[in-house]
Amino acid sequence: MSSMNWSGVFPAATTQFNADLSIDVDASQQVLDALVNDGVHGLVVLGTCGENNSLEPDEKRRLLQAAVEVVAGRVPIIVGVSEFTTARAVAFAKDAEAIGANALMALPAMVYVPTEAELAAHFSTIAQGSNLPIMLYNNPPAYRVSITMEVLKRLADEPTIVAVKESAPDTRRFTDLVRAFGDRFILMAGLDDVALEGLILGARGWISGLTSAFPQESVALVAAFDRGDLEEARRIYRWFMPLLHLDAEHDLVQSIKLAEQIMGRGSERVRMPRMPLAGARRAQVVAMVEEAAATRPLLTSAVAA
Repeated sequence: MSSMNWSGVFPAATTQFNADLSIDVDASQQVLDALVNDGVHGLVVLGTCGENNSLEPDEKRRLLQAAVEVVAGRVPIIVGVSEFTTARAVAFAKDAEAIGANALMALPAMVYVPTEAELAAHFSTIAQGSNLPIMLYNNPPAYRVSITMEVLKRLADEPTIVAVKESAPDTRRFTDLVRAFGDRFILMAGLDDVALEGLILGARGWISGLTSAFPQESVALVAAFDRGDLEEARRIYRWFMPLLHLDAEHDLVQSIKLAEQIMGRGSERVRMPRMPLAGARRAQVVAMVEEAAATRPLLTSAVAA
């Protein structure tokens, strides 16, 4: 756990599919390799953007193996643990450790909305089933479950639960968490359009959706913040914001994959029940991505220099 570096930009990587919607392992590896080459500090695989719950159990394990193979230790890999039951979550956590993941991103059990005691027990059972460090994923709008202060108090004695990915839209959560727990939990900004606010309020890193389409700008934004250049961080953030808002929408996966396709970094194919964007919504996102591509702040900086 001490060797796991939680700082920097961790894109929530997508899973790539063939035309028949079977897993395209080679394309998925190419996506990961390109992100690492563009300077990201870690990867999250099999999260929401990785369409975890649209994959079969053997596909999840195969994709994780492929990720470990192509990344080859260059950056840490955090793998999503998103299952319908606690037992399945523990089984996947054990396999993820054996395959070579560096950390787990644990979600509440899907579909069922638990009590606080049930939620704490779910996470605690996962923690006791693996030796990997665990980041809890708090995203009440998406999963109808809030990891409350009381739940975190119940989990504070679990040594492998070390971080929280905070995706609640209310940035006051960062300050509340620091006041309640000090440095007990590493905080990660998890919602793109409040990421800079999260970093300012104490998040150590950014788990990002739109980084998959614009990794260089994402890395530059965090680098500017880290060196204290808030003017440059704000400049990149303001350019990025129309796209970052997409991360808070219900069709974020389709939008991010469409952005990847436009930028030559992947395919917009998704598995049902998701379907590729169409009509006015697709045209809207295409226009947003094309405008962003034409006004990239790193490009304009280079021209000015």
